[in-house]
Amino acid sequence: MKSKINSRLVGISILAIVSTVIGITLIYYNLFQTQIRQDLSISAKLLKDTHYFESVNINTDTINLSTDITELRVTWIDTDGTVLYDNDASTQSLSNHMNRPEIQDAFLKGEGECVRQSNTMNKSTYYYAVLLDNGTVLRIATTAKSLGAVFFSVAPITLLILLMIISICIAISHMLTMQLLKPIDQMAENLENSDYSAPYKELEPISEKLKSQHIDILSAAKARQDFTANVSHELKTPLTAILGYTELLENGIVGKDKEKHFYQEIHKNVDRLLALINDIIRLSELDRHNKETIFEDVDLFTIVSESMELLRINANRRNIQLTLEGSSCFVHGNKDLLKELVENLVQNAIRYNNDFGKVKIVVEKEDGHSTLTVIDNGIGIPSSEQSRIFERFYRVDKSRSKATGGTGLGLAIVKHIVEIHNAKINLVSSLGIGTTIKVLF
Repeated sequence: MKSKINSRLVGISILAIVSTVIGITLIYYNLFQTQIRQDLSISAKLLKDTHYFESVNINTDTINLSTDITELRVTWIDTDGTVLYDNDASTQSLSNHMNRPEIQDAFLKGEGECVRQSNTMNKSTYYYAVLLDNGTVLRIATTAKSLGAVFFSVAPITLLILLMIISICIAISHMLTMQLLKPIDQMAENLENSDYSAPYKELEPISEKLKSQHIDILSAAKARQDFTANVSHELKTPLTAILGYTELLENGIVGKDKEKHFYQEIHKNVDRLLALINDIIRLSELDRHNKETIFEDVDLFTIVSESMELLRINANRRNIQLTLEGSSCFVHGNKDLLKELVENLVQNAIRYNNDFGKVKIVVEKEDGHSTLTVIDNGIGIPSSEQSRIFERFYRVDKSRSKATGGTGLGLAIVKHIVEIHNAKINLVSSLGIGTTIKVLF
């Protein structure tokens, strides 16, 4: 990050410097051109005012400006374009000047000017022509370096200054980078300090976000540790029981009349282990929920109806009355996950119910949303524990859960499926009266 900030600051500095050099060069060159034109105009008008070239009958051999004006070229042109005098060349060697733009403008407008480039000499020649009172034209010319020549003439000193400024910019950018990153380093060092506040108000959102993420990471790490400890404990209990039963059977300590009971207990604990492992694997799959899970419009009432047969078998074992009410309600979701959601909610309602109790499932529309409601008149949940029932391995009644084969992961799976479907889950429960869980899609 430091190198990126440094390189970008240096890049901006170089761009600014180069742009400034080019801009200033263009501005001063334009001023230079303007000054040359003004000087030529003044010189031409001064020569005109001397009336030196008033008569076409003047003996041009007597005119000699070559020694008086060394930096200017003076040309006197007749009305037909013939060159009458030139202080820099013989008139016989010069062609007719009537086609020159500055001469044409002078005859038409009284004055004219033009700039002609010489690529071979890398120079520019500036011309200014003025119409004399006798109808002839007097032209003044001078040469100057072209823009490229001016630029390259100052290139060495410009490059030296550029390198000096870039060096200074690199040093300044390094200092600025350190100053910019220092508060961020301080924030990183004070993530666990709740009293720390960002030095700049612009950094406050980042600081709060980092603290929040840090807290979330620590919470997730603790949750993983707790989950690992709970899994170990949950697996250890049935395995210890199985080990104890098998040792007793292996050593022949158990009488023939009790062997069947021991085998049944072993079978029960194996079933519990398998159920526990399956739920752990399922939770792991839901944690890694793939965004490519197929979602479609499915009828929630049909899904519940298809699950009723298996659910009714479990309910009948405890003489619990299981009923379904409602009508067709479509939701956008995954059919298998929704079926799993229904089975876990209803199995939980059966497991924590009383013998000869009731469980009612209602599928209906509420304020334009499809809802699934599971109502039981079972043991209920104390208000102090209602916020924790969706935690993994959390049980309100541990003895009842283990006796009926509960793993403590059913409602944790329900919570994951609800989140995957962007739904909401509400719980209303009273101890000794029953529980109502509603999922709003």
